[in-house]
Amino acid sequence: MKADPAPSGAIPTRSRKLTRRHALKCAAGALTLSALLPSAVAAEKKSVWKTAIGLNGFQSGSRKYKQNYPIWEVLDFASRHGFDGVELVADWPAGGYPAAQEKERIQSLRRLYDQYGLRIFSIQLGAGGAFAPEEAARQSWLQEFRDRIQLATQLGCDCVGMWPGGGLRGQTIDQAIERLAKTFREAGRIAGDAGLLACFEIEPVFVFNTEEHFHRILQGADHPALKGIYDPSHFDQMNGATGKPEEMLLRVGVKNIGYVHFCDTDSTLRDGGTSKHLACGDGRIDCAKSLRILKDGGFRGWIMVDEWEVPDPYDACIKCKRVIDEVGRS
Repeated sequence: MKADPAPSGAIPTRSRKLTRRHALKCAAGALTLSALLPSAVAAEKKSVWKTAIGLNGFQSGSRKYKQNYPIWEVLDFASRHGFDGVELVADWPAGGYPAAQEKERIQSLRRLYDQYGLRIFSIQLGAGGAFAPEEAARQSWLQEFRDRIQLATQLGCDCVGMWPGGGLRGQTIDQAIERLAKTFREAGRIAGDAGLLACFEIEPVFVFNTEEHFHRILQGADHPALKGIYDPSHFDQMNGATGKPEEMLLRVGVKNIGYVHFCDTDSTLRDGGTSKHLACGDGRIDCAKSLRILKDGGFRGWIMVDEWEVPDPYDACIKCKRVIDEVGRS
């Protein structure tokens, strides 16, 4: 006589044994997973900053060292090494920026970077006209700046960078600083209205090249959307080439930094006269110390690796990002 079938929903004896064994394995696996979880979470911890490469380094390398850096190779490198974005320069790899009304060119430019998962976080702008002696020239610069802000907005930028190069053109340094600060105040207003930061950098080759100049420009402009760029190599020169750029960073105040051009330096100048930029570990400064000051001071913006005239910009990007990530994830 056949045995009665198991009641509906009951588990046969063999199946119950397998289930208990499976349950024990699952419990052991869960314990192992819980033990590994803290290290796994730590490994996946994100940096407090977004990192970028500067096309200026590849531009300067192409010119100074006669190297060829195809743009697709540069962007593929940035994507593979975990960078979040790029800062554009006007004349590299080809041509200038499109005007704000050239919608198709702008969309095409943005698509190029989107393909590699990269943000265009900033565009570099010359600012020699911002302290021209003539009012008409300064107004002309502001009109162009308005167009560039519209361009930056369409490209998805968070910032624009400004470099006030050029001579005094018959004015005193005090007059030039006063005019630049006034123009930069208006630039800050224009950028701020568009939800962007306007950030400036001064360096040894400019007529504005001291810590005093930096403070006077910043304080004279006096606008919340107008900030400075922290570049350790330039700050080192303005701090007496002591190898301690973080000292000037502390005096300027982290709250006044819009974004960072990051590098190491040996406290000397390049042939062209500006501060020597080096890969982290190839110079003399404590790169991590500056980053800790920025982090502790609440800076949470963009840090771009500045490979200006570095013979191997790829190497500089890797070495600098390693330090940025170590501090940003700690």
